[in-house]
Amino acid sequence: MNTNSGDQFDATPASTQDIMAFDVRHLSEEQLAALGVSHIAYVKPVMVNGVRGFAIHAADGTPMAVAGDRDVAVAAVVQHEMLAVSVH
Repeated sequence: MNTNSGDQFDATPASTQDIMAFDVRHLSEEQLAALGVSHIAYVKPVMVNGVRGFAIHAADGTPMAVAGDRDVAVAAVVQHEMLAVSVH
C-alpha cells in the first residue's frame, strides 16, 4: 500500500451481522454450550416433590426457576427479555 497516494482509510465499522456471522459446524463444545445462554430459556414440565410444575433452564442447561404454571414460566422468561422454548 502506498501511503503517499492520498487514499484514506475507510473507518466504517463492520455491521453487527458481519461480526456475528459464524459457522456452527466449527464451534467448540464450550462455544456450543454457551450459544444462546443469555437469549434463550427452555421451559419443560417437571415433578417436584410430587407436584407438577414447569422448570426454566438456561440454554446451557443451568436450572433457573420452577413455576407452578406454564404461562407463568413463559411470562417470567419474557420478562427477562429472553425467548422461551418448550421442551417435551
